[in-house]
Amino acid sequence: MDALTLAVIQAGLQQVCNEMDLAFSRSAFSPVIAEADDRSDGIYAAGDGALIAQGEGGLPVFVGAMQHSAGHLIRLIGEGAVAAPEPGDIYIVNDPYLGGTHLMDVRFARPFFVEGKLFCWLQNTGHWPDTGGMVPGGFSAHATEVEQEGLRLPPVKLFKRGEMDREILAIIQSNIRVAEQRIGDIKAQAAALLVGERRLNEMIARYGAATLREAIALIRERAAERMRAEIRRMPEATWRAEAFVDSDGVVNEPLRIALAVTRSGDTLTFDFSGSSPPCAGPMNSVWATTYSAVCLGVKHIFPDVPINAGTFTPLNIIRPEGTFLDARYPRPVSGCAAEVSQRIAEAVFLCLVQALPEEVTAAPAGTSGNFALGGFDPARGAGYVMYQITGGGYGGNAREDGLTNGCSTIGISKTAPVEVMEQYYPVLFTRFALREGSGGAGMHRGGFGVHYEVELLRGEARASFVMDHGRFGPPGVLGGGDGAPNVVRIHRGGTTTIPPHLSKDQGIALSPGDRVEVMTPGGGGYGDPFARDPALVARDVRRGYYTREEAARLWGVALAADGAVDAAATAALRQGRAA
Repeated sequence: MDALTLAVIQAGLQQVCNEMDLAFSRSAFSPVIAEADDRSDGIYAAGDGALIAQGEGGLPVFVGAMQHSAGHLIRLIGEGAVAAPEPGDIYIVNDPYLGGTHLMDVRFARPFFVEGKLFCWLQNTGHWPDTGGMVPGGFSAHATEVEQEGLRLPPVKLFKRGEMDREILAIIQSNIRVAEQRIGDIKAQAAALLVGERRLNEMIARYGAATLREAIALIRERAAERMRAEIRRMPEATWRAEAFVDSDGVVNEPLRIALAVTRSGDTLTFDFSGSSPPCAGPMNSVWATTYSAVCLGVKHIFPDVPINAGTFTPLNIIRPEGTFLDARYPRPVSGCAAEVSQRIAEAVFLCLVQALPEEVTAAPAGTSGNFALGGFDPARGAGYVMYQITGGGYGGNAREDGLTNGCSTIGISKTAPVEVMEQYYPVLFTRFALREGSGGAGMHRGGFGVHYEVELLRGEARASFVMDHGRFGPPGVLGGGDGAPNVVRIHRGGTTTIPPHLSKDQGIALSPGDRVEVMTPGGGGYGDPFARDPALVARDVRRGYYTREEAARLWGVALAADGAVDAAATAALRQGRAA
């Protein structure tokens, strides 16, 4: 196939997925999808579910997970455990142990036929604000089994030959909160797949099925070779690193992720031996999410390699059996996709920054800041479930400071506008600001997190949150300082409390006037702080990011009364540290 045709087809497949992403977000009811873009769409191979293309606006953590989900669906159909596909069918599934993440990430899969034969699968995932369980929003910090987290759906046909199965829909709606709003998200999710089918039919009509199959195989082969070429740039060696989850929400002790990455030839092997055993609380990670977290961590480092199954062929990810990174039924998993996956990616960064120090960043904030609020709004006479995600600082790198208020490592989901949240729910954001001073010190400092407070205006509500990096801030690298850890404070009845697990709690009763305050982490610093340009330190002090005292203590930079750098005093401070 000539290079031009191949490039056009590759871009066309990507565009099909991009249009599905847009259709999904534009028509969804829930702000977490419509505004925050917590969703993903892709095309998957008919035989094994391997990723063919995924939307550029989709969550990276779904790259590997949706491959596994499609693979399990194909396997179950082959075994006769699930009904065979027909045109117009759409399967629904959210089972974490069948290639999923947590229960709130609900997948739809639509078979795509060409001349009566299955050609591929169109699939998407959307984060539903609630799927039942102990607490509104599904983020139960104290769950000890998956049934406490919500409704678990095996693959079943929600749409049969284009018609929705009202009985299955009734079962779903009877087990979730604010059920009447989910029908909008369900129709949006199904409509996005229909858009994909129409666009893919247009490509088939233009190029023919045989040409598309040839192009898909070539794209996959070339992506694998691109990744192998990147791997060959690393020295042959083994690098080790650790990352820690604050706690599992039940036992107040850290969970350890121990990672060894070995480059041998054109393969990278990832070994998590020595990580903590399965935990009691919801910070277990299912295998699909662990696999996907490694893939997205590597893809962060090599952004120019296209996304498809071939990209990850040179990655040998050893299944971490017997650890909390390979959860089996009935272990609770609500924190796996949004939190544990980011600790896994962080461990990947900390390993590979040793191999490619000019290309890998220090640790980012590494938490999605999952905050859920559920209650009854007397002004509207209806219940609600509000779900909030928040950005944080990215780590510094060899070229520049870290990004401020960046999205989570595992996705491009952004915080919904506070004006939208205040319109939907009985809350008022009394603060939403930069968190000054939260970036770790370094030659290039970490980016800053966010500081927000949300107040309940009316009715009664319960707050729950599953976050991380409250015990340990995002680590700096190559001499850089750690970013500030996550902070959560509950202001109720004139008193302020901090949760025992720092970043995790559930079912906190709130009354009008009560507030939840969150300060998200800053990114880790990169390189020796005393090697930072003093002019940049002075600029940060002028902007109010750091104090004069912090400039002297963290960077060895002395400032004159007018805010300019005192060169002589700075030289003395830095020489004193060196001595």
